[in-house]
Amino acid sequence: MKLYKSWVFTVLTLPLLAGCNQSSQTTYIGLVSAMDEEIKKLLEEAEISKTETWGNATYHIGKLKDHDVIISRAGIGKINAASGVTSLLTRYSVSHVLFTGVAGGLRDETDILDEVIATAVLEHDYGRLENDGFVWCGGDPAIPIPGEVYYPDERMVDSAYRASVEVMGEENVFKGTIATGDQFIASSSYVDYLRTTHNAYACEMEGAAIAKVCTAFKVPFALLRVLSDKADGFATETYANFMDDASEQSNKIVLKILSLLD
Repeated sequence: MKLYKSWVFTVLTLPLLAGCNQSSQTTYIGLVSAMDEEIKKLLEEAEISKTETWGNATYHIGKLKDHDVIISRAGIGKINAASGVTSLLTRYSVSHVLFTGVAGGLRDETDILDEVIATAVLEHDYGRLENDGFVWCGGDPAIPIPGEVYYPDERMVDSAYRASVEVMGEENVFKGTIATGDQFIASSSYVDYLRTTHNAYACEMEGAAIAKVCTAFKVPFALLRVLSDKADGFATETYANFMDDASEQSNKIVLKILSLLD
């Protein structure tokens, strides 16, 4: 499909990344999620030739929709995510990273099982805890290693949006900021904070770590999140009820993206 030509051209022509495993001439699309449930359908659809484990992450290597892919469960939280994608990018030749899974919704206009495609990703829990409360330190030059805002590849965002609309309908797909922190958010007051302070559409626990590593390695990336809950006081119960449905929806979108990369 012509809409995806620019992404496909990039995938097929990017040189092998410095530091990658040069023993293989195959360049892969990295499909990364935090949990086994979030990659279950992808593994069922894929032709896996080899599975390897490095550290805490597992890498399933094979083909999906005629594309060479590595499907990885990196683990929950920023540390696991950063470790997992670092191993992915240093041990294999990876042209692009597509990070998918579930998240909590933060906006009144979004609902459970809607999708948010990140146009920016940030660490909402990076900062200082003072007597008057928490102070976010994103981009603060006074901090030795400031928390930063990361920006996914625009062509990948556009491709993901078009594929998602085809699967879910335009009214169920949103683009905006995704906020990452090492907490499962189940607090209406914190939802208000993330929405008003960062103009965020969704919150989760891995995206900014993935984005930071991909940015450091200069690997294009995109983040797609299907909403399993509203991150409010009912989030724990809602998540339990809709986790499987949200994960399946996420997998369908990934399959659609790959099927359109011709």
